[in-house]
Amino acid sequence: MSLLDVRDLAVSYDARPAVQGISFTVEPGEVVAVVGESGSGKTTTAHSIIGLLPPNATLDGGRILLGDSDLATWSTRRMESIRGAQIGLIPQDPSNSLNPVKTVGAQIGEVLRIHKRGDRRTISRRVVNLLTRVGLPDPETRARQYPHELSGGMRQRVLIAIAIALEPRLVIADEPTSALDVTVQRRILDLIDDLRAEFGTAVLLVTHDLGIAANRSDRLIVMKDGRIEEQGPSGQVLSDPRAAYTGQLLRDAPALSVREFRAVEQTPEEPTAEPAIVVHNLVKEFRVGRRPFRAVDGVSFEVRPGTTHALVGESGSGKTTTARMVVRFAEPTSGTVTIAGAGTVAAPGTAAGVGTVAGAGAVAGGRAARDFRRHVQLVYQNPYSSLDPRQSIAAIVEEPLRNFRLGDRAARRRRVRDLMERVALPESLLDRRPRELSGGQRQRVAIARALAVDPGVVVLDEAVSALDVTVQAQILDLLEELQRDLGLTYLFISHDLAVVRQISHTVSVMNKGRIVEFGTTQRVFTDPRHDYTRELLAAIPEPVR
Repeated sequence: MSLLDVRDLAVSYDARPAVQGISFTVEPGEVVAVVGESGSGKTTTAHSIIGLLPPNATLDGGRILLGDSDLATWSTRRMESIRGAQIGLIPQDPSNSLNPVKTVGAQIGEVLRIHKRGDRRTISRRVVNLLTRVGLPDPETRARQYPHELSGGMRQRVLIAIAIALEPRLVIADEPTSALDVTVQRRILDLIDDLRAEFGTAVLLVTHDLGIAANRSDRLIVMKDGRIEEQGPSGQVLSDPRAAYTGQLLRDAPALSVREFRAVEQTPEEPTAEPAIVVHNLVKEFRVGRRPFRAVDGVSFEVRPGTTHALVGESGSGKTTTARMVVRFAEPTSGTVTIAGAGTVAAPGTAAGVGTVAGAGAVAGGRAARDFRRHVQLVYQNPYSSLDPRQSIAAIVEEPLRNFRLGDRAARRRRVRDLMERVALPESLLDRRPRELSGGQRQRVAIARALAVDPGVVVLDEAVSALDVTVQAQILDLLEELQRDLGLTYLFISHDLAVVRQISHTVSVMNKGRIVEFGTTQRVFTDPRHDYTRELLAAIPEPVR
């Protein structure tokens, strides 16, 4: 008998089908990965199993057999008796899944208290043991801390401790590493593997990352539009996909596809061309208590015109702070940033030569600031929060043209239509609001807005990290096409080395505010010189060949 047997499951939201008659099993000790894009039904399936569907969802049919028990027929109150005890859940976002006003130890202990697993002293010892088991240093101290005092990786370990506290037979891991850096991601997945081996727990791994699924699962279920497109042993599905959609996912996944490196020599500029971006000895300090914290420590690099330079590193490495100084959203403590055609920004009091503008605050207004804003544009990480929800798509794309007083109304409208065509979006979307568009469509709108004033340099801050793998591939292809056609220079900020391998010509690897390695993408990926770079590269799933 299977541990979990889902038969003909059907779920709808406000009478609209979300999951349409799917069936699969999970055996004891097995890892089954459910993959698919947003809206495929994978998370709805997981939440149906553990009885956590939202109020507007209806379980329309099917059976959810845990052993001999059909959970589809159980009441909410009865489901509470098996949550944690027989089925554990590792939720997606460690930042929003823990109570901010309770200590970590109290939240782990709550699971044990609800299921009456000992007195206060016994529970306290068990909490410390669990924190030790999931690899948190100084567990006694961690138990007394609040979630905001822990890193994202530490918070995710706390969620794992909660999920395994009662040694359940099945753990549902719902995108457990999507918010984490690549090296932390690997450590969390290793931890889940270790715990599975120790307790014999089965894992239902819900993910949009086919690289993770390929490396961590025994069997694979591919979902699309609420249906199962394909399922079977992971090796078989990945090496010989039967469904066209599975093949597309494999081709689009940066970690699993094998592509040629982008060579700097392929760009049309001469080697002697003036660099598009020059960052020299950049330093940024923040005041933390009585002592300054140096977030960026002596960073220097150059970017050739028409190429893509990537800044890579984990959270806290200083890459986003560096990018903010490049686009003059933050003032450097010392050092300079020079953008060809837009002048130099330097720390207050720094002598940086003719045309220097000292400090980000000094360029808040005036002609120099306007010229800079036209030449350097920024595309943010999250397409869901970077667009004004009150404006139409036409107004959003047109806004930079209005701000810079470029063209009359008719000319601006023509430009907006041209930009929509350039980013492969239909004109029919112009009258819609951002909420009516998908994540990929919104990011295309953000790119169109950035291109409106013909910039020479575009800074992309984790611009594809919030997107599904297929949409991500489409945006990366679009960025390459725009670069070829318009001669754009990109500064690409990312923690995902698989994406960086595909998009960049050169790379700077950052760790603790410093650049520890710099070179062409091909050299850095094939011959890494620094231990930290090797650790990052080791965390990338192996390509399917």
